[in-house]
Amino acid sequence: MKLVFLFGAGAVGKMTVGRALMAQTGLRLFHNHMTIEPVLEVFGTPERQVVNRLRDVFFEAFAASDRYGMIFTYMWAFDCQEDWDYIEHVQSLFRPYGTEFYFVELVAPLAVRLERNATAERLAHKPSKRDVASSARRLQSEEAYRLESLPGEIPFENYLRLDTADLPPEEAARRIRERFGL
Repeated sequence: MKLVFLFGAGAVGKMTVGRALMAQTGLRLFHNHMTIEPVLEVFGTPERQVVNRLRDVFFEAFAASDRYGMIFTYMWAFDCQEDWDYIEHVQSLFRPYGTEFYFVELVAPLAVRLERNATAERLAHKPSKRDVASSARRLQSEEAYRLESLPGEIPFENYLRLDTADLPPEEAARRIRERFGL
């Protein structure tokens, strides 16, 4: 089994690149809003513990399956130990099954991400982003967290960083696929 962590700031292209990678490899996409949106709908707020418990149900069942692998998108705050611990937790659910882990960081300037904030695909799959002005304000307030890694900070062997500002999603997916032999 293979697990690709696809991470980066908001509107950097995680879901879009993930969909392209799924099409090219047969890996299944589990983007972060697949659990965030139902929790928002029921609770009215993004209850992190509930979201994480829902994800665990998916992770545990998927890890125990005979499927090829999964792409998991995540917004990783590198300055928050809790996020590092969460990545380790997810790995711990897959590790007993001999899973291979891959880490792909997507980056793009804020101006590019603000343009992407209102794309039809993003709005179709992420209802909480449909208030585009509010979503743009959230993107601009992300500066409270460090959502890009520092050089050498990611300790994992299978790591790739891609600037998606001028990179079509299919090309980003091709680079990921070829780099890791997926």
